[in-house]
Order: sequence, then structure tokens, then C-alpha cells
Amino acid sequence: MRFEYKTKNTCAQLIAFDIEGDRIRNIEFFGGCNGNLKAISKLLEGSTVEEIESKLKGNTCGMRSTSCADQLAIAVRQAYDMEKEA
Repeated sequence: MRFEYKTKNTCAQLIAFDIEGDRIRNIEFFGGCNGNLKAISKLLEGSTVEEIESKLKGNTCGMRSTSCADQLAIAVRQAYDMEKEA
């Protein structure tokens, strides 16, 4: 299932990815630090929701209380929970 998440308080405006069970694939960030976010996407390809959360949840950017990475952790959890309910 393809999932899109509108980010909050980050330079990236949208995160899209595929979720298959608890595995995340094809992560795309729209906006933000292009090179860094492409690298994050490659490094996390095929990771589980739990792996992504444990690595990225709570990561901040500058003075912000969140980051693109933190927003990804929030997005994958939300997608996983929604998929379980369906």
C-alpha cells in the first residue's frame, strides 16, 4: 500500500512510501535536504517500522522539535497502525 504523509515543521513537505506488513520500501521525500534525504531513504529500504522508529524517533533539526527523519518515524507508525485497522 502506498502511503503519503504531510510533514509538520520541516523543510520536506511530504513523505511517500510503500508499506508491506511492517516493512517500508520506496521512501520518497518531497522538499528538504535532497542528498541527505535520498541517503536516509536508501539506508532504510526494507526496514521495519520498529527499526525506523528506534533509529529516528525524536531526532531534531536545529531549534525545531522535530526533523524530516523524526517525521518519517511518525509517518511509518501511522501507516502501520492504519493498515492493521483495515
